[in-house]
Amino acid sequence: MPELPNISSEAQRLGELSLPLYEVVKRQITESIMLGKLEAGSVLPSEVALSQTYGVAVGTIRRALMDLTNDGILSRRRKTGTVVTGRKPQHSLRLFFQYFRLHGLDGSLSKSVTKVTTLETGLASVNEAQKLQIDKGAPVVAFHRVRYVDDKPIMHETLTLSRERVPDFPEKAEDIPPLFYLHLLDRFGIRISAIREQIGADLATDEDARWLNLKIPAAVLTIDEIAYDQMAVPVLISAHRATTANHRYVNEVQ
Repeated sequence: MPELPNISSEAQRLGELSLPLYEVVKRQITESIMLGKLEAGSVLPSEVALSQTYGVAVGTIRRALMDLTNDGILSRRRKTGTVVTGRKPQHSLRLFFQYFRLHGLDGSLSKSVTKVTTLETGLASVNEAQKLQIDKGAPVVAFHRVRYVDDKPIMHETLTLSRERVPDFPEKAEDIPPLFYLHLLDRFGIRISAIREQIGADLATDEDARWLNLKIPAAVLTIDEIAYDQMAVPVLISAHRATTANHRYVNEVQ
């Protein structure tokens, strides 16, 4: 019988972030399949057993299994039970962590690439400490990068993490991989499970003009973000500033 994690504490904390509990269960099962922990042909425990394992109601388990069955990831067999079909989830693990989406004005999906420009270490400010739930003055690492579409800069962003969470963080900017959330999972075992964003608008600063090739005055989209791990603990904070002259930002966390 496959070993499944107890997520009662995670479910409770993620619930505080307005994430439905059945989605927590779906993500756990989906990621177990993606990572090969649940192989094709594996038979899941009964709904009652799963509810006890996950620490949620049977109805929550039933909703999660129904969605995964409708997606073709699981199969409900009368005599056998709930079986992993072997069909890959809609998004591969790589795309699962590439939640960020940019669309052109015509609605078409735009493929973006990032370039890290700076990498710095320092001590957490009061604001950073509050958002990351660490002590003021605790070591942090921050890097800045620019996002391009068709070789044109459309966004620049700064990401900040607690140094304690990433002790072997790359020492050179060029060594930071573009799919950073996947890197957090592969290298540090940190899985981003929830994201909270505040979106606004602002006048472009001189720094915005430099990174985005803007002529002042100009407007920029601002996105202040906190990303949480599987235990609903803040992992990183990021500040994005983008031009929307030719693109629209679409957040598709799956």
